[in-house]
Amino acid sequence: MPKLVVVTREGEESVIEAETGLSVMEVIRDAGIDELLALCGGCCSCATCHVFVDPAFNGLLPDMSDDENDLLDSSDHRDDRSRLSCQLTMTDELDGLTVTIAPED
Repeated sequence: MPKLVVVTREGEESVIEAETGLSVMEVIRDAGIDELLALCGGCCSCATCHVFVDPAFNGLLPDMSDDENDLLDSSDHRDDRSRLSCQLTMTDELDGLTVTIAPED
């Protein structure tokens, strides 16, 4: 099982065993980290699962959809590392993926 490293807004780091096929958002939610609101439940319609992804993994991530890009545009905290965690599916290749939960907008 790949591992997902999650850094909270306070800087606390958790290493979570991630089931392949689940979204990063689902893995974080199932681990009980409640900073990630994910109000839409993973439908790519709210941007409350915004995370910053370690740039070392950029080449392994799927391209950003227009919908994801539009939603991230609504965030005051968007930067080059921004992704919606509901749009990232855990794979064995993403073992060690590190994400930081973005500040709330």
